[in-house]
Parts: sequence; structure tokens; C-alpha cells
Amino acid sequence: MNSPTPQQVLNNTPTLDVEWQRLEALGRCLLDSRYGRDPDSNSLEQLQQLQVQVCTLREGAFSPWRRLVRPHAPALALDLLACVIGPQAHPPLAWIYRDLNGGQHHHASAVLIHALLALEVDENETLHTLIWSLANGPDRLLNISEEDVTAAIRAEPGTLSRLLQRPEVSSIPGATRVAAEAGFNDLVLPPDRICLLREFSYHFKYRETVVNGWGGRHSGGPVALFSGASGTGKTFAARVLANELGWPLYRVDLACLVSKYIGETEKNLSRLFDAAHQKPVVLLFDEVDALMGKRGEIKDARDRYANMEVSYLLTRMETHEGPCILTTNLRSQLDQAFLRRLHLVVEFPKPQAAERTRLWRLLLPPRAPLSQNIDFEQLGQAVNLTGGQIRNAALYAAYLAAADDSPIDLPHIATAIWRELSKERTRLQPGDLGLLAPYLPEQLMTEALG
Repeated sequence: MNSPTPQQVLNNTPTLDVEWQRLEALGRCLLDSRYGRDPDSNSLEQLQQLQVQVCTLREGAFSPWRRLVRPHAPALALDLLACVIGPQAHPPLAWIYRDLNGGQHHHASAVLIHALLALEVDENETLHTLIWSLANGPDRLLNISEEDVTAAIRAEPGTLSRLLQRPEVSSIPGATRVAAEAGFNDLVLPPDRICLLREFSYHFKYRETVVNGWGGRHSGGPVALFSGASGTGKTFAARVLANELGWPLYRVDLACLVSKYIGETEKNLSRLFDAAHQKPVVLLFDEVDALMGKRGEIKDARDRYANMEVSYLLTRMETHEGPCILTTNLRSQLDQAFLRRLHLVVEFPKPQAAERTRLWRLLLPPRAPLSQNIDFEQLGQAVNLTGGQIRNAALYAAYLAAADDSPIDLPHIATAIWRELSKERTRLQPGDLGLLAPYLPEQLMTEALG
């Protein structure tokens, strides 16, 4: 018997959509049961049909699962892989997982998989054995950080690429990958700004409903602008959104892409977007002020081409199948014509006293010993710092305390804030520390008054 040709394989390879639809149906049934609701007969009938379609898919000669596991692999092994890979391959499923995990994260765990698949008690051991073998076997398809039934289980970077036949996201020219381990609970912003950020993610959560179900106009992006002073949390918010999607975040260095030579900027941007095309990534364009400033009078060809570069960038963002986030410190300097082409604009204000109090609680190292003199309310009221400044000062104070082999105390924090403020001001007065002025070490006090 002749082996199928590559073209035959391509023509006959089914998609995994039915796997993700089945998991969505299982997830909704589990959510209904947790809220004391019985699934309706239509949902149960749909689930039965999906179960049959999944079995047919897995038994087919061109099943995508054969890229990962041998033929006739145990059904539970494929269920396990589907549960882990699902939220990464199919973003709407991630939102169901987040609800099932109490809003903590969107990853699978042994507990969630057991409940989702409605496994019997005697199947527990089999499930844990499969998790261990797939995370530690020669192929190493899964990654689990700790031996805990509630620990998040993730797919190894190459697993999703092999299953879906996507090129691995290894590098994007002109961009650097940024760690995105952050959640909405870590954001310290006014409630209305957090609401805006959640709405930005709706473009992914409900795109299938709006576009395929309701016939809404399909568009690329979405594209958002985050504006605010340095240290107010713009990049951190981008990390949160990337983490929500389970996608890597790449920071684009516009300084490396913009060229003084006519036409080169567009070529560099084209290479960047081509590399990111159809890949699950979030692109962050930091500090776009210089490129997207207000258009003045066109005096020469260079001015005209500068406007064309910006138009090209926005056009590629709008047609790019993925989220793009722009940040700026000076929203007022941006051309209003450009702002109208964005899906969302979020202003990041400086934190108020209550928000600064929470930031101090979050950013001082959680296991560091603290002096009984530490009053977080006092810290929040003392100095009007941004979140970035509090982050830097909290870490600086921790190092000062470690050097003294003592708990973190108010003199450490006063010194750390003094160092942070001195980055922006050449002359400081003890009064700049507000309520913390009495705790400034004598040497710094003398230097300031001298």
C-alpha cells in the first residue's frame, strides 16, 4: 500500500475545532452545576454529538493528534492534552477556564481536568500517571511547576506548534520578548480603567459570536493606546492582557525600526508584521510619541514621508490579526486623526494615597521581615510616587535592610525614596519626604541642609 503524498495529507487533515467546542460545552455544563443549574436538553444533546465527532476525529487516518502521540493512544491521554492545550489554541476557552478557576488563572490543573471530564475516583491515579509521563517523558509535551493537584499545567513551547503546524514564535525582528506573568488582581488602577482593559480583551473572547454568529464586520487588531506618565503601569497592563490570552508579549523598539532613509522604515515594519503574522503574540509599541506626533507643515519630502510612515504603521496594525498596544507619555502631542483610528484609549493616572498604600503592600518583598514601625497608610500618604517609583524604592529598601541584617524599617524606606527622587531632582529637601522626613539618616540630612 502506497503512503499518502504530502498534498493528500494536507487536503485531508481535519481541524481540531470540534475538540475545543466539546471542551467549551463541558466547561459550560460544569459551570451550570456549580451554580446549581441543570444543563438543558439541547446542551446535553449537542455535547453527545460532539463526543461522537471527537472520537471520529481521533480515529481518522489524518488525525492531527498523530503529530504528538502514537496511534491508538489512550483516550484519557488525548483528553488530557486537549484540556491543557485548549485555552492556548482557542482563546474563548481560556475565559471559561478562568471562571472555573475562580478568576485566578486560565490554565488547566489536575483538579480542573478531573472535574471537566467527570472522571471516576478510581481514574485519579491513571490521570496523575499520564500527567507525570507527558511532563517527564522523552517527548516532554507538558510542563508542570510543582506536584500539586491545583498547580497549573502548561504545554511545552513546541507542543502547540507541532499539533497546529504553526511555526514556533522564536524571534520577531525589532522586538524583544517580555515576561507576562501578571494578572488583573495585580493591577492598581481606578476601577473604570480596569473595566476598559477588560473590555479590550472582549475582542477575543466574543469575536466568534460577533463576527461568525452575528455577522459583524471582521477587522484586525484590536489596537489600543495606553497614555500616562512614566511608572504609572502601562507596560505592566500590557503584560496582564498578554497573560490573560496566554500569549507571549513582544516589546517593539521603534528606535531600531525608524530609519532616516526614505522607504527603510516601511521595510523594517513590514518584516516585523510578517514575522508576527498569524502567530499568537501581543505586540507592544513603547513610547510612540516621536513617530506619531502632531503633523506640522510639510516643508520637504522627508516630512511627507514621515506622515506616510505613520499611516503605514497604523494600516498594518489595523490589518494585523492580533492585538497591538501603543504607549505614550504625552497623549496631547499625538495627532487626533491617528487617535480616531484606535479601538481603545486608556489614560493611566498617578496613584492616589489609597492606591499607593496598596502598592507598598504589594511591592515590598512578601517574605521580607518588616519592622513594627512600618505603617502602610503612612507610606501611602508620605510622598506622591508613581507605581514604578514605589517598585524601585521598595526593592532598594530591601537591599538596604539586607545589608544591615535587619528587618526593613522606616530609615531604609526613607533612604530608598530619597535615592529615587534624586534621579529627577538635583536638589532635595527633607520636607520632600513628607511624613518620612524624620527618618532620613543623619548623613543624608546633613548633605541636604549643607
